[in-house]
Amino acid sequence: MEGKKTLGRRKIPLEKIEKEGARYSSFSKRRSGLYKKGSKIVREFDVNLGIVLSSPSGKPYSFVHPTTDVVIDHFINPTIELDLGAQLVAAEARNKVIQSNDRLNEFDAREKAAKEKIRFMDQMNEARVKCWWESMDQFNAEDITKFEGFMNTAEGFLNVQLKQLEDGASSSLHSPPKDADN
Repeated sequence: MEGKKTLGRRKIPLEKIEKEGARYSSFSKRRSGLYKKGSKIVREFDVNLGIVLSSPSGKPYSFVHPTTDVVIDHFINPTIELDLGAQLVAAEARNKVIQSNDRLNEFDAREKAAKEKIRFMDQMNEARVKCWWESMDQFNAEDITKFEGFMNTAEGFLNVQLKQLEDGASSSLHSPPKDADN
């Protein structure tokens, strides 16, 4: 099996990344992972959640559920009761999160199945014996000349057999019927 092309998932120590390009890339990946974790927490524990980030370049990002107002109000006053309108908005937002996560899980499962099928087909393709015509593009001039001679010889043998069959078929049509007594 060939070596992996990437390092894959691994734990990265939380320390400042000195290279600017690597820092931006790592931030983007970690931000995505943080949003996924936040979405999972919202779905599994039915909580209000707010995440506010500032990128290395200063661009702001946020993930808020169900709404910014609800999260801020709960942060300022944890004992506050939501009015009916806010409760309905929160319930609708939770339903959307659940639906989106279900779709995401379905797409992930499809992607995994497709990758597994491709891997299986690649293994099958490597294991099978290749036919001579699948490697003709690798023939050199000498191989092509030998192949041409082989094909000409085969054509000659086939023509001889065809002529014999034709002669045998035509002579059996013209021959007199045999006596059953002989």
